[in-house]
Amino acid sequence: MLPLKTQNLPSLAAALPVPEYDRDALRTGIVHFGVGGFHRAHEAMYLDRLMAVGQALDWAICGVGVMPADRRMAEVMRDQDGLYTLVVKAPDGTLEARVIGAIKEYLFAPDDPEAVIEKMASAEVRIVSLTITEGGYNFNAVTGHFVADNPDVQHDLQPGTAPRTTFGLITAALARRRERGLPPFTIMSCDNIQGNGHAARRSFVAFATLRDAELGEWVEQHVAFPNSMVDRITPVTTDDDRAEVRKRYGVADAWPVVCEPFTQWALEDAFPQGRPPFEEAGVQVVADVEPYELMKLRLLNAGHQALCYFGYLAGYRLVHDVAQDPLFARFLLAYMDREATPTLEPVPGIDLDAYRHQLIERFSNDQVRDTVARLCAESSDRIPKWLLPVIRHNLDTGGEILRSTAVVASWARYAEGVDEQGNPIEVVDRLGDRLTAAARRQREDPLAFIADRDLFGALVDNERFVSTYRSVLSSLHLKGARATLEELAGA
Repeated sequence: MLPLKTQNLPSLAAALPVPEYDRDALRTGIVHFGVGGFHRAHEAMYLDRLMAVGQALDWAICGVGVMPADRRMAEVMRDQDGLYTLVVKAPDGTLEARVIGAIKEYLFAPDDPEAVIEKMASAEVRIVSLTITEGGYNFNAVTGHFVADNPDVQHDLQPGTAPRTTFGLITAALARRRERGLPPFTIMSCDNIQGNGHAARRSFVAFATLRDAELGEWVEQHVAFPNSMVDRITPVTTDDDRAEVRKRYGVADAWPVVCEPFTQWALEDAFPQGRPPFEEAGVQVVADVEPYELMKLRLLNAGHQALCYFGYLAGYRLVHDVAQDPLFARFLLAYMDREATPTLEPVPGIDLDAYRHQLIERFSNDQVRDTVARLCAESSDRIPKWLLPVIRHNLDTGGEILRSTAVVASWARYAEGVDEQGNPIEVVDRLGDRLTAAARRQREDPLAFIADRDLFGALVDNERFVSTYRSVLSSLHLKGARATLEELAGA
């Protein structure tokens, strides 16, 4: 069994494709914050495609970890020279694997924030990309305002302190480049937020302004923040995945990545300091990302939420099992057809009807083995950005809200932290305690959960939304998830 390291690539080449380009000759052009499964199945994969044909050799990635939980990734990246196995699992059971070599180095910011800042301040770095989760942009979901009183933000605003947030690190690097007369790098968000480039701009300009008003003005005027839409289902790596890579390919990979065959990236072409030729690797480089991102957020991402809470309460633990259940598939398709799609404009080059049915096929891929619990996590960052805009649009236009409101009610029931058999549910959310406390009051006060205006804004004041929500929540309490869905299916 060979460890996955540069020196072992020639020996592994007989079992699976490995980088044939000279990784020692790569130069770092991108610093990426948030090296997880998705980044490694997506952006790093596209760069590896280019490198395999002799392109983008000066656009290698330096990964950066900021959170304490990133230490394990730092260790794996160090031990494996940045290499990892990407395993694509098709619905028919076939696997396609290759070793990805686009990540040249990795820095763990808590150990050496100065090294991270100096890396970004170097002239060779022209893009800083982000997969820091929907909550990583630190803005209020209702007002859109930057949360300046966040304790970590306040720490990073103190003169002379070593930054510990993404904002602090990146802004320090921008300030250093400005002092040196270097042009700023482009900040490229790859997170599931509507207008993710605009969101990144708001947050970074706000932080920079709090640190130094002139610096904030410079960031606003000179830093580019392209929008993008990214899509590939990438479940959490399991011990079974590691064992399968060992057994099939004879390689000991501590953190392989498993994903579906489908991949899409629509990217706004706004890179003053240049970019890799992404379009030659299959990326859609476009003038306007918004139609693509709204399609993905309101159909795929919100569609996941439509399945996950009802599915978990009904006893399902794997996404493909939920999606293969005809009752759940009908509910999801009705949500997409009758509530989400009417909020969308035409998407260039996309047949929305085919896309909706393709989503159900993708969710039904039993080889990926994505977990329902993963989709239920961090809902307070997801629901306000993905689903509530659908409800608000349809309230404003007189459209249907039954199914999207039912998803909110299913989240509220899930957040009680106890399933229909009385077993505990681990509510994984940065606001978990607050959500569960509110949800456990709703049997006496049915509006307790949606009264949180930081999450729901003024929806609690809307009579049509409230009456629909109360009806579904009552059914969930009295009849359970499956019976509630059966009633919704007949509506």
